[in-house]
Amino acid sequence: MSAPLQRRELLKGLLATGLVSPLSGAMASLPPLADEKPFSVHIFSKHLHFLPYTELAAMASDLGFDGVDLTVRPDGHVEPARVREDLPKAVQALKQRNLRASLMTTAVVKADDAVSRTVLETASQQGIRYYRTGWLPYPANQSMPNALKQCRQQLGELAKLNQRLNLAGAYQNHAGTNFGSAVWDLATVLEEINSPGLGCQYDIRHATVEGGTSWPTGLRMIHPHIRFIAVKDVVWEKVDGKWKAVSVPLGQGMVDFPAYFALLKQLNVRVPISLHLEYPLGGADQGKRDITIPREKVYQAMQTDLQTLRTMLKKAGLVS
Repeated sequence: MSAPLQRRELLKGLLATGLVSPLSGAMASLPPLADEKPFSVHIFSKHLHFLPYTELAAMASDLGFDGVDLTVRPDGHVEPARVREDLPKAVQALKQRNLRASLMTTAVVKADDAVSRTVLETASQQGIRYYRTGWLPYPANQSMPNALKQCRQQLGELAKLNQRLNLAGAYQNHAGTNFGSAVWDLATVLEEINSPGLGCQYDIRHATVEGGTSWPTGLRMIHPHIRFIAVKDVVWEKVDGKWKAVSVPLGQGMVDFPAYFALLKQLNVRVPISLHLEYPLGGADQGKRDITIPREKVYQAMQTDLQTLRTMLKKAGLVS
C-alpha cells in the first residue's frame, strides 16, 4: 500500500472513532482572547511556590509580567484536590493586579479521571483558556505503532472534553524518552486528532536538546498546533564524567533565539509565552517552598530574563 493510501485509510479509521474532525486542511483553533496580546509573557508559578496567591500576584505585577502560568497539579500553587476552593482565589488575586489568568500547568492526561475533570471544569469556569497536560510514557512492552495508537486514543478523548469546556490542552515536547520528546510523534498525533481542544506547548529548550540543529524541521511540522510556548535556555556540560543538559539564564546557552523567533514570525505563530527559570536558584528553580537564597535574588533573575526576552522579541519584530 502506498504512503498516501495508508494515510487515507488511517484517517478514515480515525474519523470512524471520532478522533479526527471531518474538516480537512487547516487546523481549527479556539477564538483568541480579546485582551490577550500576542507574545504576552507569563511567569511560571513553579518558581514562586514560596509565595501565597496575593503576594504571587503582587510580585508578578511589580516585575512587569503580563500574567502567571499557574501550577494546578500535585504540590503546585493549587492542589487538584482543592481546585474548587483554591483556583478561584488564585485567579481573583491575579485579576486584582490586572494580570492575565489564562494559562495553567497540570498533570492532566485522561478525560475519564474524576479529579482531572474537576480541574478542567473549574478552570473553564474561571476563564482559563490554555493548560499544559502531563506526559505519556512509551510502554516498554509495546511496539511504537501500538503505543502511538494508544496515545491518539487517550489524547483524542481529552481533546473532546477540552472542546466542550472551551479549553485548549497543550502537550509539552519535554526532552527524554516519553511520547512527544522527538516532536515528530506529537505533531503526527495532533494532526490526526485535529481538534481545537488539543495542541502543543512548544519548548525550544527541550527541542534544542533533542533536535540539535534539526529543531526547525520539527517546529515547521508542529507549528499549526502550538497553543503557547515555554522559553528557557540550556548548555551541554560534563557533570561527574557524564554529559548533561544544564539550564542557564536566558541568552547564555545554545538555544538559537534569533533563528527561533525569526521562524515563529515566518510561520505566523503568535501565542502566549510561559517564562521558565530552570537554572539554580536556591530551590526556586525546582518549585521548592523553602529556598536557600534571598527571595530578592530570585526576583532579580526573573526581571533579568524578562528584559532579555522582551529585547529578543523586539529585535525579531514580534513586538513593538
